[in-house]
Amino acid sequence: MANISLFSINAILILSTDDASRIYAKYYQAPHLPLNTPAHSTSFPGASPYQTLKEQKAFEKGLHEKTIKTNGDVILYDNRVVVYKSDGDVMLYVVGNADENEILLFQAILALRDSLTILLKNSVDKRTIIENYDLVCLAIDELCDDGIILETDPVTIVTRVSKPPAQDMANVKGIDLSEEGLLRAWDFAKMKGLERLRQGL
Repeated sequence: MANISLFSINAILILSTDDASRIYAKYYQAPHLPLNTPAHSTSFPGASPYQTLKEQKAFEKGLHEKTIKTNGDVILYDNRVVVYKSDGDVMLYVVGNADENEILLFQAILALRDSLTILLKNSVDKRTIIENYDLVCLAIDELCDDGIILETDPVTIVTRVSKPPAQDMANVKGIDLSEEGLLRAWDFAKMKGLERLRQGL
């Protein structure tokens, strides 16, 4: 039986269609190795197959050459399932393991494309992405954390990125920076994180 893991995504890439230059690239690695796994192993679920910048650039260049002339949405490249979408002068990629569920990865790429379309007001191109790089990074962080897909609803992603929660912002003026205040803030953040996990399950 194959190892079951939450780590679905190896990388999220945004490349220029012109020259395959990197606009955004994030390669994920599971934060903890499974028991009895060698330190430099890349065979466990959630392992990043491309450890160095040179390997990453070579992968991106080959991937761009393979996908720029095709009309599909899913390919198997370098023993990885890659789903991709072309939008304007950029290509969006979500890379997963060879045995990963293509439908799950496809939902992730659709969520990324649709949330960027909403955030960037239907202008998903290289210049707009660079000008709004902070929003793009936040949207991707809301979509995926350490290779684990958190959210695939673009409206939810956009809401979390574009507006701070009103009830939490009301108490910003009275921040207590003492040790006790920081412990209370930690407990509050932990409680909110657990609530989000419960909502996702």
